[in-house]
Amino acid sequence: MLLGAIADDFTGASDLANTLAKGGMATVQFVGVPDEAADCEAGVVALKTRSIPGVEAVRQSLAALDWLQNQGCRQFLFKYCSTFDSTPEGNIGPVAEALLDRLGAPVAVVCPVFPATGRTLFMGHLFVNGRLLSESGMEKHPLNPMTDPDIRRWLARQTTGEVGLVPYAVVQQGDAAVRGALDAEAKAGRRLAVVDAVADEDLMVIGRAIAEHAIVTGGSGIALGLPENFRRAGLLSGKGSAFTGVKGPGVVLSGSCSNASRGQMVAYTAKHPGLLVEPDALMAGSMSVEHAFAHVMPRIAMAPMVYTTADSSEVAAAQQRHGREALAAKIEDFFGELAVRLANAGVKRIVVGGGETSGAVVTALEIAAFAIGPEIAPGVPALAETGERGMWLALKSGNFGCVDFYQQALAVLEGQ
Repeated sequence: MLLGAIADDFTGASDLANTLAKGGMATVQFVGVPDEAADCEAGVVALKTRSIPGVEAVRQSLAALDWLQNQGCRQFLFKYCSTFDSTPEGNIGPVAEALLDRLGAPVAVVCPVFPATGRTLFMGHLFVNGRLLSESGMEKHPLNPMTDPDIRRWLARQTTGEVGLVPYAVVQQGDAAVRGALDAEAKAGRRLAVVDAVADEDLMVIGRAIAEHAIVTGGSGIALGLPENFRRAGLLSGKGSAFTGVKGPGVVLSGSCSNASRGQMVAYTAKHPGLLVEPDALMAGSMSVEHAFAHVMPRIAMAPMVYTTADSSEVAAAQQRHGREALAAKIEDFFGELAVRLANAGVKRIVVGGGETSGAVVTALEIAAFAIGPEIAPGVPALAETGERGMWLALKSGNFGCVDFYQQALAVLEGQ
């Protein structure tokens, strides 16, 4: 294994795996830390550490690093969301510092950039489709509201040291300039350095500059330039990743409440059956996995959707009534158990909306690893379970995909 990646959620892991596979690396996405050795060029370990206590996030991330080191990886990547989803306490900063310490690395870039989905960084400020992060809708995120677009300032609240910056003017000068700037940040004791980027070309420049870095951190965009470093060194086989589609029943499960997810839900349920899972009904027990399963199966030929997607004000009100953590856990358990029931009933294709929901579904299905298939939308590949059962999934971060994403995803999973 050449490149070892640690992702803090499941949709982010598949997003990164998609980028590496498109770059020509034979890539496998692992669900949690594997028990056995693996044979691939890029291994992405998907964790569910974005919103858990920081100490536990660090522990799991270091366990993933230990396993990746044992696979012989030459470089490591800590992948988080391109909207830097985190609380003022973490978990991005604590995990990044722990990885730096374990590897004894002098510096690591911080680059949550993904131009294909509108995430850009200028003077350390993160923009989403041309709007500051704090005005993009992410300030209303139900778990990790992002109220400050200054990544240096936000990260400084999570870490013990000063956070550096490599501004866009330096990135425009090329990889040698970026390399020199990062060396200067390291000498000044700034071990985490935010690096500006507004286009894919900038990420390729940064990729060349960090070819010798032990640890890299960022969104999936930071990986754009990494495969070429291994290719220039003559280390890639050129085999890529294996994937074939599957026929069989399909469903959509959506727990995301982002602006994009709400639009996608409206578009999909205009043509397919939909079942709204209301928080109050779920908490009261009048909505259950059994009820949802009984609703879905007679309609399975029409690829129905089950969703909790709602307006942010409705979500906030429900959290106030039931408690944020209790409600989130109930929703995740619901979707996880429903996915297992559907898989046992012969459903082969499942498209999931939302990072937390995706993590719950994949964990409940006890999937060990995925082969990476074709890209459905920027940041979202088709995924094929490597085990005998053979489940095909698409895991979508809330804001990703066009309005017809769910229909497209089911078609790609089928091999179209």
